[in-house]
Amino acid sequence: MLSRSLWPKLLLALVVAGGVVWLYEVTVLDSRWAAIDDGPGAAAPAPGSRMMFSATAYCKGTQTASGVNVRAGIAAADPDLLPVGSVIQLDAPGGRYDGVYTVMDTGPLVQGRRLDLYMWSCHEALRFGRTPVRIVVLRLGWNPAHSAPGLVDTLFRRRERAARAAAAAAAESDSPPSAAPAPGSPPEPSPPQPAAPAAPSDTTGPQR
Repeated sequence: MLSRSLWPKLLLALVVAGGVVWLYEVTVLDSRWAAIDDGPGAAAPAPGSRMMFSATAYCKGTQTASGVNVRAGIAAADPDLLPVGSVIQLDAPGGRYDGVYTVMDTGPLVQGRRLDLYMWSCHEALRFGRTPVRIVVLRLGWNPAHSAPGLVDTLFRRRERAARAAAAAAAESDSPPSAAPAPGSPPEPSPPQPAAPAAPSDTTGPQR
């Protein structure tokens, strides 16, 4: 039947081609996730590193492993890879969840190159699913020596300069107009006072 008709041949060729494409896509997807997921025991990245992670989302709980309350901008990570206190710049597909996140939580299921982003809405967390993201490590843990130069240093230095300027302005506004003389220093000479006018002499009296 295949030798006598052209349509069955075309149909069979399409089915075979579709199967090959599907198998290729599955293989590439598995390879991508295998490359992202290093598993537990992976070495911690250096500050400034750019890496691929697998991100999910969670919405349960009220307090993180670090002791602070949950809020937007908090992420859970493997403490062997990204210790608590690490700051990362995240780039997710679509751009909606791009931004700076602080690693303040951990979890038994967050191992290797995996992130768990906190979201207030559980429906939003379910829609987020499992997504490959790119991160830049801005700071690694609480140690200031692990901070990468750049955005973090700029923000902290800007804050310190603003605090010093505010303190100087407050000191100038609170200072008296003239400073008191230091103890033991000679008093400053007072300006000369104008002499009082002499009393007029009485010339109308009797002359002797």
